[in-house]
Amino acid sequence: MSFKACWLCLVFLVARKTDIKILGCLLFALGSSTVQAEEVSVAVAANFAAPMQKIAVLFAQETGHKATLSMGSTGKFYAQIRNGAPFHVLLSGDEETPLRLEKENATAPKTRFTYAVGKLVLWSKQAGFVDAQGDVLRNSNFSHLAIADPKLAPYGAAAIETLQALGLLTKLQPRLVQGESIGQTYQFVASGNAQLGFVALSQVMSNDRITEGSAWLVPPHLYQALRQDAVILKNGKDNQAATALMAYLKSEKARAVIRSFGYGL
Repeated sequence: MSFKACWLCLVFLVARKTDIKILGCLLFALGSSTVQAEEVSVAVAANFAAPMQKIAVLFAQETGHKATLSMGSTGKFYAQIRNGAPFHVLLSGDEETPLRLEKENATAPKTRFTYAVGKLVLWSKQAGFVDAQGDVLRNSNFSHLAIADPKLAPYGAAAIETLQALGLLTKLQPRLVQGESIGQTYQFVASGNAQLGFVALSQVMSNDRITEGSAWLVPPHLYQALRQDAVILKNGKDNQAATALMAYLKSEKARAVIRSFGYGL
């Protein structure tokens, strides 16, 4: 006999000998015993891949829910969501995309919030190649400068803004190589196919330090603030794990992970 059937037998026997209050308590216990953890499908901006992988583990340990992560460019996720991709939550690389989806009635109401503020960095895998002021951009010691596609990736747009502010975009245009996401851009530099590139600080920082190579933290006044918003999508409006994940992203444990990768809050 199944566990649930045994419970039903017990409820029946007790109901014959007890009052309605005790019966109600037993029925409540039966309902609680059958509650199942849920799974939430999360579209994650590529720059947030490393911290989100850590957060997903903590989330599962503390709530029992499972977060299944897909990493990519925010622009591509927008197109996929509008074409019916079954994501429950979007962790965007910007604030514009979740707001746009909200205006298009593609999200659960009143669920959007800023989970992190990103930082742009000029990075090389080679130690000592990038100086602390970013003057390496003005010399001719490199042949390729990697950036993310500015039409798809917010960090790519920030890179273009930075080069424009420095008056270097026209000069460096022939050396630019584009990745479709900031994840692919990082791979260009990490593999040596590009000597340096504009990537997310979170990709080269862990536990408050640059993990490899050399970097210049781009002054924030050179590009628009990289506010990154999260939102529950329409597919996730009745998903308990989606609601739980949004709450967990606001917890101190999650925020500590986010800060350790160099993000602002």
